[in-house]
Amino acid sequence: MSSSNSVTVQILDKEYSIICPQEERSNLVSAARYLDGKMREIRSSGKVIGADRIAVMAALNITHDLLHKQERPDVQASGSTREQVRDLLERVDLALSTDPEPPKG
Repeated sequence: MSSSNSVTVQILDKEYSIICPQEERSNLVSAARYLDGKMREIRSSGKVIGADRIAVMAALNITHDLLHKQERPDVQASGSTREQVRDLLERVDLALSTDPEPPKG
């Protein structure tokens, strides 16, 4: 049986605490770093404003890349990898939905 621990990741200068099995910790940290990099790229382009919109654009870009790779048999991800990506996206969605942004003003 695997034990779960809270992992703190930083995405776009904001910290998120996510509960994750110990053996998935490094994958979660890597996914968070990857997402942070994609979101920073989008923000630095200046074409998208607001953390929510940046997150949606990053999710769309990452999903597009994943689907494109799935179409190519030579670089097709394994079923296990797809499940891990889905699980991580669900965790990020949950963290974003339960961690409201502070009021502006």
